[in-house]
Amino acid sequence: MEKLNDIFFYRLDKAIKTYRQFAQGELKASRIQITIDQWIVLRTIVENPGVSQKTIAETVFKDGASVTRIIELLVKKGLLLRGFAEEDRRKTILVANRKTRSLLEKIEKLAIKNRAYALRGISASELASARKVLDRIFANCPSRS
Repeated sequence: MEKLNDIFFYRLDKAIKTYRQFAQGELKASRIQITIDQWIVLRTIVENPGVSQKTIAETVFKDGASVTRIIELLVKKGLLLRGFAEEDRRKTILVANRKTRSLLEKIEKLAIKNRAYALRGISASELASARKVLDRIFANCPSRS
């Protein structure tokens, strides 16, 4: 039987979780009161104005209930505002404000530093190869949702 640490997907998951813990620690050390998941949801909303919660959930790989909880926290923190779609007043839209954009700029600078730290010693060609492998895995695995 193959040892757990020899399984590619185990090591991939371990690398992702280790990086997320590192990045979350860097946010905390910088006194940024937001989680990685909250940051990803905010980025999704800012990059895709008018995006639905269902699409947010698909984009961030979370279930709808988790996304709803994250959005509620972001609204309470004053990082998101709720509005109504002009074409359908029953539809809620999420809007980022200046505070959100300022925070995202601050986090982006930190994220660039974190990525550089985590990727040190990895050449551009190794990174390109890794991307190709990840893209192939993604293409090989059909979505079941």
